[in-house]
Amino acid sequence: MASELRVNTLKDASGNNSIATSFVAGGSAKGWIRFTGVSTTAALDSFNMSVITDGGTGNTTLGITSAMGNANFSATGYTNFDATTGVSAFDADLNGRGFGLVGRSSTRIQHFAFQIDSAVNDVQIMGDLA
Repeated sequence: MASELRVNTLKDASGNNSIATSFVAGGSAKGWIRFTGVSTTAALDSFNMSVITDGGTGNTTLGITSAMGNANFSATGYTNFDATTGVSAFDADLNGRGFGLVGRSSTRIQHFAFQIDSAVNDVQIMGDLA
């Protein structure tokens, strides 16, 4: 039998450091993934992420298991530049040419400027679930 716990505020064991449960629910990541795009595109670990579709060199679409409430969610991420040389750096173009929100149930990463598959990619998704 399922149970339900209803509270307005969470506090630590000593009764200090309180936070409203609405803040916890609204500010928690609704999905994240670490995946490789080299050779076979595959998830290394994830939460609330489903299908990874390799759309060609430098183009990956990630499926979200439990869809977002609308297409206005926030997706941020990191990718390394070159798997061959091992040079890693933050891809500062994630919100411009390099990162696209496809819809409520997927997000797409594209390395427009570099046209490479990266060995390490990290994506976090924030927003309201449907």
